[in-house]
Amino acid sequence: MGKLERIAAQQDRAAGRGPSRRSFLLTAAGSAFLFGFARQGKAAQVYPQGAPEALKEAAAFEPTIWCSIAPDGWVNVNIIRAEMGQHIGTALARIIADEMEADWNKVRITYVDTDPKWGLMVTGGSWSVWMTWDQFRQAGAAARTVMVEQGAKLLGVSPAACIARNGQVIAGGRSISYGDIVSRAHPTKTYTPEEMAKLPLKPASEHRLIGKDVKALDIPSKTNGTALYGIDAKLEGMVYARPKLPPTRYGSKVVSVDDSEAKKVKGYIRYIVLEDPSDTVPGWVAVLASSYPAAIRATDALKVVWTPGKTANVTEQDILDYGRRQIADKAGGSCVFNDPGVDETFAKAAKVVEQTYTCSSVLHYQLEPMNALARQHEGKWEVHCGNQWQTLFLPVIAKALQVPESEVVMRSYLLGGGFGRRLNGDYAVPAALISKAIGGKPVKLIFTRSDDVLFDSIRSPSVQTVRAALGQDGAITAWQHHASAGWPTRVMASAFMEKGADGKPYDQFAIAGADHWYDVGPMLVRALDNELASETFRPGWLRSVSSGWTPWAHESFLDEIAHARKLDPVDYRLSLLDSKGRNVGSAPNSVGGASRQANVLRHLVEKCGYGKVSLPADTAIGIATTFGQERAMPTWTAGAVQVHVDRKTGVVTCQKIWLVLDAGTIIDPDGAAAQTEGGALWGLSMALFEGTEIVDGNVRDRNLNTYTPLRIADVPEMDVEFLPSTEKPMGLGEPGVTTIAPAVGNAIFNAVGVRLRHLPIRPADVLKALKEKGNA
Repeated sequence: MGKLERIAAQQDRAAGRGPSRRSFLLTAAGSAFLFGFARQGKAAQVYPQGAPEALKEAAAFEPTIWCSIAPDGWVNVNIIRAEMGQHIGTALARIIADEMEADWNKVRITYVDTDPKWGLMVTGGSWSVWMTWDQFRQAGAAARTVMVEQGAKLLGVSPAACIARNGQVIAGGRSISYGDIVSRAHPTKTYTPEEMAKLPLKPASEHRLIGKDVKALDIPSKTNGTALYGIDAKLEGMVYARPKLPPTRYGSKVVSVDDSEAKKVKGYIRYIVLEDPSDTVPGWVAVLASSYPAAIRATDALKVVWTPGKTANVTEQDILDYGRRQIADKAGGSCVFNDPGVDETFAKAAKVVEQTYTCSSVLHYQLEPMNALARQHEGKWEVHCGNQWQTLFLPVIAKALQVPESEVVMRSYLLGGGFGRRLNGDYAVPAALISKAIGGKPVKLIFTRSDDVLFDSIRSPSVQTVRAALGQDGAITAWQHHASAGWPTRVMASAFMEKGADGKPYDQFAIAGADHWYDVGPMLVRALDNELASETFRPGWLRSVSSGWTPWAHESFLDEIAHARKLDPVDYRLSLLDSKGRNVGSAPNSVGGASRQANVLRHLVEKCGYGKVSLPADTAIGIATTFGQERAMPTWTAGAVQVHVDRKTGVVTCQKIWLVLDAGTIIDPDGAAAQTEGGALWGLSMALFEGTEIVDGNVRDRNLNTYTPLRIADVPEMDVEFLPSTEKPMGLGEPGVTTIAPAVGNAIFNAVGVRLRHLPIRPADVLKALKEKGNA
């Protein structure tokens, strides 16, 4: 019995109960018992406390593929989104449950495995609720409609005489439960998406679960140890693997391998030089062992000689300089906006102001290191792992294995943190290749923390130059925003890219946030793909993606213009959020347009007392506002940060954060608050603490001894408020990030009069700026 099994058994005995689900899963001998995954379509299920272990699924009624009702009344909701701490299953299940009038105490969720019937399986971009809202409401309406129709027949009344409430159909003083309807009427009616779209939906005034405080369905399993994460996956007869990573992400070739020292490690089995037709892991060597500790030690002992790729000497400064040259070359890039008259207006301007803002490389550093378990089983290749974009990486795994995509399935697990890292499923490829090399036997590949960091799909360093043409009265008459960074979507999902005003494809996630809702006259927004970055590492999507750094530029720049004109920065922003032209908004996603952004800003100012409260010396509040994530699905966001600057040390202390958001209908209030608070802290971490750099073609920092994200002692007081709304729900996983960095920068200027234009803002940068100001 291993350590985890012993702990689980001890917990069971201490609680006076029989073996828990987790201890059973850990000790069961057969893989079918381990996960219930022997049949395609089965996946990890989450039960509320008190739910029966065996539900009568064979007789369950499925009005759509998204939900079913069992004869005992239990409702199952199928979730295709990844659970990584954001309680997405709870949020999405309550959309269906509310619309179908289910008993929340008898609702469970199933995180499903890959199957073409689910369509696009992706969890990112703060899309999950936004993408699922209409579909799940319609699915719930379909279930409710059938229950009312069939329940009315059993009660001997017309459907018009019935209402659905809390898992029952009620007619006057009589009622029948959903379970009894299923067991007695045996309904078989199903709905097509077109039919579901025509069903009547409940008005917001009748929501009984949406927007209310209800228990989260996924909390018990996470707190009692029964939840299964990818790193928990275990199959009978599996061996362990660890990668030996090459000196460059691309282009490295293995010259020789010496395992004489590795052979001295007890449990060492062999090494494998991977041949990867998908070119996901070029130059990789993997070590196999009977245990993971043995795999770690043997990999360290293995001696590999490589010929490195061409980026072996590239530095962060090289990448930033490359971006500056791209911006200076007016011919390159793709234009998101390129309004007529931009060049002419700049040529006629009374004054042109310009600033450049930069950001360092950033690591994901999610809690659970990358891992995947792969095997060939019953004619299919199985990959057991947590993943955010199964649809994207199924074809890549199939290409690596050189098999049809239909022969690959990804088994779903909870994620111990994602933040965009697991949108890239590159870690699944080597696990599959290693398994193939040993005849399809199960292989568990686990990265150490330093392996994980070295292999990370980092947020690219970025360079942004923002320019404004000013008229004789100082008003902005035209605007330009140029941004250079590595493009993750071009590297990993090029077909997903959008086309700009000039017809050229561009990575929308490398420029979102720059296409703002301010009225600044004709506007040019240009996105530039930093090829040197993409050749050096695999750029990745990281929480809020470009919206984590584009507002750093334009919200800092607006503040600079306001102060130069001796205008209040808040009043100045409000004057530009006039909701005219393209900024008027449209249904269903951006109803109200810039006026809603102005509204959250006004509410924030009242909340934090900006400009009205007296603060100690070298302490001030900074303001910023954004539309959260994407122009096509705006979450109107306003943020304020109060900081104190120590003039002697340069240390910036964030004392308080205020956030006001209009995200439309709030599905899960507790989850929404947690998401927003987490996003704000991530934004603060990247603003003041967190960042690495490229040295000799790789990231410099490999562990937490030198990589320094926000610590608990640095967490400020937070005040988060959502404005009431009945509009379509938008995203909340990432908008909390977006205003923090510019608000910090603006607060530092308000506190001590120096302007910082590089993230993260280190104490040395503050001291240098204060010194330069004193010498000016």
